[in-house]
Amino acid sequence: MHVTGPLPERVQDALAETFTLVDGPEGVDGLLSLLTTAVDAALLDRAGPQLRIVANYGAGVDNVDLAAARERNVLVANTPDVLTETTAELAIALTLALLRRVAEGDRFVRRREQWTFSLEFMLGESLRGRTFGVVGPGRIGRAAARLAQALGATPMFAGRGDDLDALLRSTDVVSLHCPLNAETFHLMDRAALERMRPSAVLVNTARGQIVDERALVDALREGEIAGAALDVYEHEPDVSEELLSLDNVVLTPHLGSATRETREAMGMLAVSALRAVLVDGRAPPNVVS
Repeated sequence: MHVTGPLPERVQDALAETFTLVDGPEGVDGLLSLLTTAVDAALLDRAGPQLRIVANYGAGVDNVDLAAARERNVLVANTPDVLTETTAELAIALTLALLRRVAEGDRFVRRREQWTFSLEFMLGESLRGRTFGVVGPGRIGRAAARLAQALGATPMFAGRGDDLDALLRSTDVVSLHCPLNAETFHLMDRAALERMRPSAVLVNTARGQIVDERALVDALREGEIAGAALDVYEHEPDVSEELLSLDNVVLTPHLGSATRETREAMGMLAVSALRAVLVDGRAPPNVVS
């Protein structure tokens, strides 16, 4: 068994109880990959023909060449469900931080700017009474919609085959929750951003390459949209200087699933998939290919 990156201690211990862990992928029966690992044909071939499963530590599998895995009869598993609520919480946290200008206010205070209480000072917007648009109404998208609705927003959804234009033209918050694939790469390009309301904001807790960041910077600077809150980036971990310079942008470093409990649960789900295939000889329920 080869692990492509550091793991929580509990997950590492669970792996070591059952498997022999090695430093490289050569000759292994299973791989546990992180989203920073490109699981491509070359890596699969390095592992060898005895490789039976790749357990990907994340709900998304855009870092895995699924076709190459299928050609080699290698199962690919992910970690759905256990990160749903945590990621949805962050989407709402980013939305509120942007609308209520929380991060902007924090930066203002840390710069020791002069201020005093005023009825017109740093006014923001409430989520209550707004329309919360979910692009990609899967587990996480629907969980985020439930939280937004609990705060008084009205959810609207656009999935595959739905009218995305209608959502973009009629919502106050556009929150991205779709997987990254050939269809969704640069889904939010200049044309899509131009269809959003000038008062609307964009929130992305999915994958950075769903948004054309150059087009986003232009839209923000030109007032075509009111703001953006991003947890993921097109060239992650690099963040453009243009985004860093804008006050109407909230930025976090890919924290969607970042609670200790969630990260451990993701790891244990990956371990369960490995055990199912390599020890029990069965396909786990979280196989994606």
